[in-house]
Amino acid sequence: MTDHELREKIDAIERGPALIATAATGVDDRTLRYKPAPDKWCILEILGHLADIEVLYGYRMRQMIADREPAIAPIDQDHWARNLGYLEGSASEFMAAHQAARRANVRLLRRLKPADLQKGAFHPEKGRKVTLEELIGMMSGHDPNHAGQIERLKQQAKAA
Repeated sequence: MTDHELREKIDAIERGPALIATAATGVDDRTLRYKPAPDKWCILEILGHLADIEVLYGYRMRQMIADREPAIAPIDQDHWARNLGYLEGSASEFMAAHQAARRANVRLLRRLKPADLQKGAFHPEKGRKVTLEELIGMMSGHDPNHAGQIERLKQQAKAA
């Protein structure tokens, strides 16, 4: 990844919470809780996921940058959604937590050196080292993916 590509990805990562806020701010409670199927997430669960995954991304980045031979602890995001009270939180609370954690992570990302991108951590589910460059790529697409999902859920809830 070139310096320019890295800056573009970090800029996209920085814009992510605004995309989510645009999609989710002002959505009524019925729509926030609308599930297209029992095993699918509602918007509120997506917002809880984004708040928690940002903390996890931050921890994983810090492991990759600072630790010697770190290993990633896998999570089951559906168990997190079920067991961490996502349906008990508020949209504004989750969006504020997401934004705060993202600000801290972007500060860290902006100080990276090119050599840092090849640092990584062993991911047992993948059976290999995952690099910081890969994690940055994943992060840059995560919020846009969920913003689209939120928009689709709003439309589905309206039609239901």
